Amino acid sequence: MDTSRRTFLKLAAGTVAGASVITDRAWPAAATTATHHWSGHRVLPQFPRPTRLDVADLTSANGADQALLTTLQGIVNRHDPRIWLLLAGDGTDKTWLDTLSVAHHAVADPLSLVQRYRKEISGAIVYDTDMPDSINIATTLAGLHNAVIATADQAKTLKLPVIQDLHGKFTDKIEAYTWQLENLWPQCNQKMLTGIPGGQTVPVDGVVWTTVGKVSAPVTDNSNKGTYTFDLSGQLGSEAVYLRFQDAYPNDGWGPSVQQVTLIADGTTIASFQPTTDAELPYLFDADGSSIAPGGWRFADGGSYWTYKFAPPAGTKALSVQILMWNEYLITATNTSPTEVVAFPFLRDYIVANRAMVSWLEPDIADQADLLSNIFAKVVPTTPYLGWFPGSVNGEWAGVGLASQHGIEVLAADFFSNATVLSGTRDRIQSKRRSVPMATLQNKVYVTLTVMEGDNVQYDQHRLRQIWDNADRGKVATNWTIDPLLADLAPAMLAYYQRTASPNDLLIAGPSGGGYTYPGTWPAAEIDAFTEMTGAYLRRTGMDVIHIINVSNQSPHPLTDAVGASYARNSGTLGVILGWGSASTVSTPGGLPLITDFGPAGQPADFKQALQGQISSWDGKSPVFIAVGIPAWVWGPTEISQLGAMLTDPFEVVRGDTFFTLIRQSTGT
Repeated sequence: MDTSRRTFLKLAAGTVAGASVITDRAWPAAATTATHHWSGHRVLPQFPRPTRLDVADLTSANGADQALLTTLQGIVNRHDPRIWLLLAGDGTDKTWLDTLSVAHHAVADPLSLVQRYRKEISGAIVYDTDMPDSINIATTLAGLHNAVIATADQAKTLKLPVIQDLHGKFTDKIEAYTWQLENLWPQCNQKMLTGIPGGQTVPVDGVVWTTVGKVSAPVTDNSNKGTYTFDLSGQLGSEAVYLRFQDAYPNDGWGPSVQQVTLIADGTTIASFQPTTDAELPYLFDADGSSIAPGGWRFADGGSYWTYKFAPPAGTKALSVQILMWNEYLITATNTSPTEVVAFPFLRDYIVANRAMVSWLEPDIADQADLLSNIFAKVVPTTPYLGWFPGSVNGEWAGVGLASQHGIEVLAADFFSNATVLSGTRDRIQSKRRSVPMATLQNKVYVTLTVMEGDNVQYDQHRLRQIWDNADRGKVATNWTIDPLLADLAPAMLAYYQRTASPNDLLIAGPSGGGYTYPGTWPAAEIDAFTEMTGAYLRRTGMDVIHIINVSNQSPHPLTDAVGASYARNSGTLGVILGWGSASTVSTPGGLPLITDFGPAGQPADFKQALQGQISSWDGKSPVFIAVGIPAWVWGPTEISQLGAMLTDPFEVVRGDTFFTLIRQSTGT
């Protein structure tokens, strides 16, 4: 089953309820002086130390104001971090502000910051609200020209001179990002690449959805595949009808799969298309986090959905839809436009402050993938790409895969906030490795539990902080994946997790070391550059275990001896957990102690049952090692402690460092 590791990111970041990312609808050289720097072989820059912050709450602000103020934050904080914005609706921005212990005061009117710092900005880059990708072009220009991005109305209201107006300049994203690459890239900071959506969809208040179809029980085996007919006549009377597809049982990840849609008005077919084809595009109103399958269907698991918009002929009396689909469908309809497009605000402060170039290209669509590949080819190996990719599961695999082929590591950062402040913190990071508890190899079933997702720096900022502060943490030995590059991006965050870790908590590097990447697809001549960089950050952060994901052709692959030897030679790791396996198997590619992980689904009792199944043929005459992946978006310390209490003899739950010490004793490595 294909499920994105990032299904719940929007919930974690706490954007406007129900908000989702959408993929669409010759300048003078900029000044290069800046007080942030890359000295000391850093992957990411160090900003000046923040000493006093103006704090503005944007959680209720509209998207245009959020985007304008995050770009203002980037200009102001570039030389002296003075603005902190509360963007995440989950409260974690306030939690981290309190953790920093930096003097601050609240600003009653967020837009007053524009006048307070008016002398530091040159004016506004006005974007085309009908062309969301122009918001990203405006952001790149804003960084180069010390400007903010704005709508035409904002620029007029705030009396900002218009540096450039992008209305009507681009007809599509390929034209926009090609122009940017040709005209702006030479002036941009070439030590990083970034990718965030230009726009996001947010719900319109007061929309009423009517359920027109729903499965009566869970179905995860395609056994209910068929053509279903639903009456939409009750939605007639407005300009359009909107049809939304959701997962009826979002906790198990088997949402609706749709292969054909036919709309019939008064007995006449007015629309008929197969999802994933060009014929679908005129009707696809909001793709949200839905995915497309190579076989020619669209599906949405968990919290994702997609929406079609149909405009029946005036005077239509009867309207129905026929849908070829299967699995756990929930279909709702409305005749009111359910969403609107607003600028996506997160990470824009960091992009502007660093004068980085930002794009949003879908890596599994040929022309967009070609352009993205051209962008990736402009930088040297181990250059970081901060942000994400459109396209859910396919976007993740294709995007990270394409970056890996160019020797680029990814930091999933598209919902990261206040990076220009956090990158200036100076909290002491512990570089000394934790001492490994004494352990004698016995004929037991050794289990190590690893909380996934730590390569996602926005997860580290939002969701991880929430579950980390749970009182049940520390009751059971647990590995917590985290990104070692937080040593650059947010030292205060990494330091907080280090100093509050209990003896049972072990921070380990998330996939696949110094950033998310598929090491097996790196150019052979460049993999040492990545593992050497990873080793430097592991030594700097005191980590000695790595979780790795290695995907090729959209499926997990083992590590080759050459890649294993590179990690063994350069990273200094005790061992590696290789993700997305179906069972735990120990091996030593290139002399690297490695175990594949095992990720059952369900609640603690289900995990316990699955673990019992893993040892059903064990004779008790030798040790067994099982690495278990914990679903970070669903579980927290309470569920981990419940599972730990169930794992009595012959099971023994140990930290990852102890686990690999025992594996080394067992294998003689």
